[in-house]
Amino acid sequence: MTLQLSAIRKSFKGIDGLLVTDVNNIRYLTGFSGSSGFLLIARKRNIFVTDFRYREQAETGINGWDVVIEKGERARTILKLSRMLGIKRLGFEVSVSYEFFRRLLKKGLVMKPFKNVIEKLRAIKDDEEIGLIKMAVRRAEAAFLDVRPYIREGVSENKLARMLEERLKKKGCSCIPFGIIVASGRNSSMPHARASEKRLNGGDLVVIDWGGEAGGYFSDMTRTLLIKGVDMGKKKEIYQTVLEANKKAVSVISPGMESKKVDNSARYVIKKAGYGEFFGHGTGHGVGLQVHELPNIARNGKGTIKENMVFTIEPGIYVPGLGGVRIEDMVAVNKRRAVLLTKLPRELEII
Repeated sequence: MTLQLSAIRKSFKGIDGLLVTDVNNIRYLTGFSGSSGFLLIARKRNIFVTDFRYREQAETGINGWDVVIEKGERARTILKLSRMLGIKRLGFEVSVSYEFFRRLLKKGLVMKPFKNVIEKLRAIKDDEEIGLIKMAVRRAEAAFLDVRPYIREGVSENKLARMLEERLKKKGCSCIPFGIIVASGRNSSMPHARASEKRLNGGDLVVIDWGGEAGGYFSDMTRTLLIKGVDMGKKKEIYQTVLEANKKAVSVISPGMESKKVDNSARYVIKKAGYGEFFGHGTGHGVGLQVHELPNIARNGKGTIKENMVFTIEPGIYVPGLGGVRIEDMVAVNKRRAVLLTKLPRELEII
């Protein structure tokens, strides 16, 4: 993490040190996976602070950091360490609670907010991180293939979601990244519908959105299936439009391009087909230690695509009363283009 710490210190403008409290950023910089701790990054020292529960884990598993076991009030500990390190102006992550921020101010600390300093570093994955994400993808896809034979008319959304969660754990996922979405028929027109007791019926579009985990890193993907029944023509048309938008977005990705242009490429395909008003969310988002992180692939997305970024491409069309389609893949960017990490077929599967 030498390069990352060097980059963080270069961002020290108007501050003498940075307080890191976000658990994901702490894990990224130290490898610590516990639930309690914070970092103080000064110009010449790195201090990791946690409580007695994690003493052994911290002292044996964290390298390159001075480990301090806190006693008493956290705000007082931060004040004491800041004075010891000569920090007169302390940067802090904007994700801290207002209550905690006020508590620090009352201790006499001069505070300056910092946003996305570490998150921008996390957006660029190293080989180890990409390897873990690939493993999370493989686990998720293997779990889906185990459940695939049970996706048929008459089975409930909840049953499929429970089966998929069980298989994810059996494949080695220590946790489920997010609540699994299984949305069929009219429910599929709601992008973030939750699984219900509704049973799959003939003619239903079935949207399944799930993810895997490996070493604390996540994957995120979506597939949409169609059950034989009525009104198949319009549903096939919607599916093919989303598939074309997905492929188009993946094909245009290259280092240096604006992230919003990736979104524009998918959105143009859907708008041209007459479904622009039915695609309301962004085309993608970064995935790593969190399911949603930088970069943001959306109409108002800022920044550019860079080598070793990992993110989703997930255009969708959601027509109330008819149903919805989303096809979500994960890509990793190399020196020239995007490479698909997800391998499940994208062509329409009719059950």
